[in-house]
Amino acid sequence: MSTPSTVDRAFETALYDTADDALDTAASLLAADPEADAELARRGEEFVATAWRRGWQPADLVRIVRRELDDVHVRLVAALIRAQAPQDRPRGPRWAAQLGGLPDQAPPRTDRFTQAGAVLELYRLLLRLPALEPLEPPGAPRREARPESRALARIRALLAKAEATGYPEEAEALSAKAQELMARHSVDEALLAADAPAPDAPGACRIGVEPPYEQAKAVLLDAVADANHCRAVWNEAFGFSTVVGFEADLEAVELLYTSLLVQAEAAMTKAEAGQRAGGRKRTKTFRQSFLAAYAHRAGTRLRAAAQAATAESAATGAAAEVDLLPVLASREAAVTDRTERMFPETTTTRLRGAGDAAGWTEGTRAADAARVGHRRPLP
Repeated sequence: MSTPSTVDRAFETALYDTADDALDTAASLLAADPEADAELARRGEEFVATAWRRGWQPADLVRIVRRELDDVHVRLVAALIRAQAPQDRPRGPRWAAQLGGLPDQAPPRTDRFTQAGAVLELYRLLLRLPALEPLEPPGAPRREARPESRALARIRALLAKAEATGYPEEAEALSAKAQELMARHSVDEALLAADAPAPDAPGACRIGVEPPYEQAKAVLLDAVADANHCRAVWNEAFGFSTVVGFEADLEAVELLYTSLLVQAEAAMTKAEAGQRAGGRKRTKTFRQSFLAAYAHRAGTRLRAAAQAATAESAATGAAAEVDLLPVLASREAAVTDRTERMFPETTTTRLRGAGDAAGWTEGTRAADAARVGHRRPLP
């Protein structure tokens, strides 16, 4: 058959040679043979399936394509992922949510040469993706979707109010209340797991840490993870952090990090307006310092709220039948062990570009606008 040979010739020309003229030559071959389209699409689905075997997930592919290429390539990879999904095995609720969150815009209509060139650029990237750490340990049972608990629904509602309010003190109080509920929810889940015939094991998820100011954002995510009994490992090259923890805690980290990031950016915009009113121009170092200070101070507040809620649970009848502290210590040890198995070699990095005193002061003020206590009444 001539169709596979056209695709093979195009791949030999373009995928293993990064020169622009090689790409043009291969795109011309494909543009001249409409019968190659089906085989070209099938090969793309194979690249996607290979990425899954290497540990990538739908959100990861979209993220790396957006970072490295253009919007047209994002639409192309989203279409490939959707086309491959019916041939894939069931992979659990988090995977299904990522499929549901794929960009839904169709690739733009264009001439065949331009279309073929874009497809080949995408395939070049997919071909070179390295293996990532698997998020589920070998032999782990597939997680089934479960209805959202009342606690998580209430946490989600509190964070939505925190994001919507224009008053920093109210946002801080709502976020602190959400962290308190998260800590109590984590305790409840730990006690249920301790009584289960087969105790739950830590899982993992990846959360995007997008530029700009990704270092400060990674620090914020690490602080949220630490306050919620999880560990976060940042992969700067691919724009995500892998968060390791028990499922209820992972859900809490995803919710709270996303909300705090929205709140931080809103507070930073307001602080910059004040700086401009005082005659100072916006600067990159101001924003970097603002977010770094916000992350540092928010982490302190979150840990205090979580510790207070956990201590209260341990002192009340919630832990009457199970000694809470050994249960939590066992879960923390399991999370640490899983993290070290997934990432036997990690390095630390210094936060760069956070030397703007005004930015640091404003960021600290934004994160510390109200005194946070786990008994603080809602405004």
